Amino acid sequence: MKTVLIVEDDPINARVFSKILSKRGGLNVKHTEDVEEVMQIAQAGEADIILMDVSLAHSVYQGKSVDGIKITQMLKADAETSQLPIILVTAHAMEGDRENFLKQSGADDYISKPVVDHQKFVDQIMALLPQDN
Repeated sequence: MKTVLIVEDDPINARVFSKILSKRGGLNVKHTEDVEEVMQIAQAGEADIILMDVSLAHSVYQGKSVDGIKITQMLKADAETSQLPIILVTAHAMEGDRENFLKQSGADDYISKPVVDHQKFVDQIMALLPQDN
């Protein structure tokens, strides 16, 4: 079973995403906003894909405040985790933001909150999941 790591500081959003992904997608779900834990899970290969909230209010890494863009940059710059698909999730979906966020972070895709079409949400994640040969 594939595992989605949800990096989200809003517990309600995290719960909604978890429910949709486990019920509709049949996926295993982990959730944290602890940056150290995100890095450990990613480096240990314990997640097949990451859903990354862009604006993490409380996330700190090595004493510095970091957001989802910065964490994505760190994961994409690390040889061990650079191939891990990352989807940015944000409520700040203004025209041009998508391209900006994707370019800035190196993320693989982008989803706007709130998620209205649950099936499309699951399909978007499934499309980026690594396929077993």
